[in-house]
Amino acid sequence: MPTYVYESIPVGDEVPERFEVFQGMNEERILVHPETGDPVRRVITGGLAVMGKPIRRSTVVNKSLAAATPCGCSRATLAQSIRPNNNKPQLATGKTCHSHGARPHRH
Repeated sequence: MPTYVYESIPVGDEVPERFEVFQGMNEERILVHPETGDPVRRVITGGLAVMGKPIRRSTVVNKSLAAATPCGCSRATLAQSIRPNNNKPQLATGKTCHSHGARPHRH
């Protein structure tokens, strides 16, 4: 249920009193203060809104592109650097990458 803000309608130099009420959206607005019986009005306050486009489930990432890895190396080049000519896989953790023209770095 939403929280609505109400304030008393001041008479003369009185300061209006504000209070919050939990009400259903289909309920009638309050016209008098629940404790004092003084007339009140609903106050329109700012809300919080987050806008943006949702991520689509159909978005496909091409992992052979350079942006697919944190360092900018393509996965294909990374695979070549991990599997040298003897075609035996090597441990990728801590391996220094020299083969694709970038500054040497570890994967």
